[in-house]
Amino acid sequence: MPLAAIFGCAGLSLTEEEKSFYRDCDPVGFILFARNVDTPDQVRRLTDALRETVQRDDAPILIDQEGGRVARLKAPHWRHPPAAELFGRIHAQDPAAGIQAARLNAAVIGAELLNLGLTVDCLPLIDLRFDGAHDIIGDRAFSDDPEIVATLGRAAADGLIDAGVLPVIKHIPGHGRAVVDTHEALPTVDTSLDDLRATDFRPFKALSDLPIAMTAHIVYQSIDPLFPATTSPTLIEDVIRREMGFDGLLLSDDLSMKALQGGLQERARDAVAAGCDIALHCNGDMTEMRDVAAGAPALSDSGVVRLEQALSRVSGGGSGDAGDRLAELDDLIFKTIG
Repeated sequence: MPLAAIFGCAGLSLTEEEKSFYRDCDPVGFILFARNVDTPDQVRRLTDALRETVQRDDAPILIDQEGGRVARLKAPHWRHPPAAELFGRIHAQDPAAGIQAARLNAAVIGAELLNLGLTVDCLPLIDLRFDGAHDIIGDRAFSDDPEIVATLGRAAADGLIDAGVLPVIKHIPGHGRAVVDTHEALPTVDTSLDDLRATDFRPFKALSDLPIAMTAHIVYQSIDPLFPATTSPTLIEDVIRREMGFDGLLLSDDLSMKALQGGLQERARDAVAAGCDIALHCNGDMTEMRDVAAGAPALSDSGVVRLEQALSRVSGGGSGDAGDRLAELDDLIFKTIG
């Protein structure tokens, strides 16, 4: 069984130390960031090299290509997609156009990713936008309306799948109310469970059939006042798995974020013990990755099944012409909001 972990890497190509480490620990997959991206040919060489280390052609390689502020692939080699908020604005003018635009945008992103050997996009973000919350979500959210977020999130997920790339819904069970950035500190949400069910939870429950989700490093006091969602067995089992009905592959958010306490070995162990299938570590720091590898177990039998089910959703590859989709998207944007 592969290790229940996904790792980043340090640069544009793999060092001999990285190759040896990945071969030895055999992680489920990998994730790339802006530091790993230069040209299309370079990214393809890197994704090929990563898969070669684990000897699995279908090893998932992730990236955060949302658009707006969160885009690892940028000009001059790649289109810079708009932030999710734009599709909420289009939807407000013309709901059908908003849905189609969200789907087309994601399909164009997916085509670019697949061409590089990137097979998973950490999109759609289906957190709600709340006034007074930290702007770490902000315009990354489609809307403050749960129904609109669910509808546009579904369209974006469908667009990625159409292009042959797996979507990741995040940050389950909802990050929108956080008043601090989880990269820097641990947010606490004191909203009642009934209110959470009526708002934050609804998009995740509506999209619970999708193949992959990523947790939020947030304490929800009405559910578990002691542990953030990522390391809370109560929240993962009672809310994510049972109440929301999500039975797909569950990833932690990045374990190196300052929202979590303890060492990286402890964080990885606690996340998987709580019910995450996979511990995600992003920064490519070798010392930290070795600690995560020491704390993460082999992927569980249920994790293997969930991974296989996720991969089967895009086993046929992508479909459609990205150029045609982009032209249609540009036309929709021009006609609705100018």
